[in-house]
Amino acid sequence: MSILALTQQEYSEEMPKGKRHAALLYRQWMRTGHVDTSWAEPQARALVQEMIDKTDFSLPPITGQKKEGETIKFLLRMKDGLETETVAIPMKAGITLCLSSQLGCRMGCTFCETGRMGLLRSLTPEEIVAQVFVARHVLKIPVRNLVFMGMGEPLDNLESVLLALKVLTDPRGLGIGPRHITISTSGHVDGIYQLIARADPALHLAVSVNAPSDEIRRKIMPVNARWNMEALKKAMLDYCAEGSREILIEYVLLENINDGLEHANLLAVYLSGLSVKVNLIPYNSQSRSRFSPPKIEIQEAFMQQMRKHGYQVLLRHHKGREIMAACGQLGNISQRRLLLNSRNS
Repeated sequence: MSILALTQQEYSEEMPKGKRHAALLYRQWMRTGHVDTSWAEPQARALVQEMIDKTDFSLPPITGQKKEGETIKFLLRMKDGLETETVAIPMKAGITLCLSSQLGCRMGCTFCETGRMGLLRSLTPEEIVAQVFVARHVLKIPVRNLVFMGMGEPLDNLESVLLALKVLTDPRGLGIGPRHITISTSGHVDGIYQLIARADPALHLAVSVNAPSDEIRRKIMPVNARWNMEALKKAMLDYCAEGSREILIEYVLLENINDGLEHANLLAVYLSGLSVKVNLIPYNSQSRSRFSPPKIEIQEAFMQQMRKHGYQVLLRHHKGREIMAACGQLGNISQRRLLLNSRNS
């Protein structure tokens, strides 16, 4: 098994002849991105080399990289030839890495390029961790925060995400604190309850709401047919009740669909009773766009209307739009053809 799928303790248990040296080898790899035997006592170097020879240190190759200002998008090719897309975004609190959890997505949100791909497959824990490892140690990006907002619905691949989180947060390895990690969902209610029961309570949750009513939401987000807004709100209330947690509400602004003052008023009512911050995201174009972003004055009016209702609201600035790295732009429709060809060959 790849070392990227293991915590330090798990890796040490795989190497029972020298657990202390295995722990030190693991730490060296995760902290620096390389391994050698120079740190080991002379009498233990043969043992450490044996551990190295038994360990899978392979990384997916970088097959593409684009920059727009300080925003970087990079592609990694998995063993089956399909590619993940990951984005490093400069923020006030440091570099945030936007991670993919699946290749494609089956949620089918109409404003999302990934949704147009359909679900090709879910990523394994090591494929999720590899995105962080490559960013830090190959591209030398000083990643501080992680957001599961790339390709895929993280709560649709919860087991792999939770296993990856164990590795990512291991203080003896990559050591990313849970308070620096956000998991975003399109409204996977069952998954939210699984997070309540099983995930570190310090993790942050973001929910992509995008509409003030079921009538609008079901037209742009098919997930609403399974879990309507009432069920979603109950799950969010239960989440907030656990340790007084706060939720980030994501709301993609679509011209003449969900961007009016009346929509802001309805959204304010819907969110009442929840501990939330609201992140407004003007629609970003896709390879075949169905929508348009509202004019800037409409965006700002929506924001001010929400603030009048007492909500803390941020209007997101575009980062990476020109390199198809902004919210809703990740994905490559042609990968479905690649997958079908590989299965038929």
